[in-house]
Amino acid sequence: MLDRTVFYARSGGQPGDTGVLRWPGGEVSVNDTVKGAGGAILHVPAEGAVLPAVGALVEAEIDWDRRYRLMRMHTAMHLLCSLIKGAAVTGGAVGVDRSRLDFDLPVQPAKDELERQLNVLIEADLPVSFEWVDEDRLDSDPGLVRTLSVQPPRGTGRLRLLRIGTDETLVDLQPCGGTHVARTGEIGRMQIVKIENKGRQNRRITISPAASA
Repeated sequence: MLDRTVFYARSGGQPGDTGVLRWPGGEVSVNDTVKGAGGAILHVPAEGAVLPAVGALVEAEIDWDRRYRLMRMHTAMHLLCSLIKGAAVTGGAVGVDRSRLDFDLPVQPAKDELERQLNVLIEADLPVSFEWVDEDRLDSDPGLVRTLSVQPPRGTGRLRLLRIGTDETLVDLQPCGGTHVARTGEIGRMQIVKIENKGRQNRRITISPAASA
């Protein structure tokens, strides 16, 4: 554990960061980052690695290329969610090369049209921002939560909302503690890889960066 960190701990379908911790005379690879008891962030080292001494001053460096791909993917998933209106999200996973969202949806959407709409939102270069609100906002506006499988954590009194767009061009507003790009234009062109039936009313949509992205 560190007293503060730039590493993101695995949560809400987004993988934990990887990277390296360095100190005078040594370094250790971090293979994963997870949450521990009491909200502690645990940096998981490579098996058998030599660790820094307790109290040591270390430099923490994430694998930025990997993190940035996850940021682009996660933001793209929010855009995808905004296009499937009125359907609850039943599952999802953010990946470096592919990501997926599952929807409680009786009719499968048209793949090519969905891909076109997704890229229109990306190319609009909409701003991505966050705001903190009282957690009782969920009671007064339960429609903010689209996910059935993961509910926003409660107990701190505060809730972080992700906003894509402005008041005039609002595309998405929902609780999220993940990492995201600053504008949708950073995502790059995306493709809908496939849409699968995973049950009577469950549709799985998989996305990935387009070949030129």
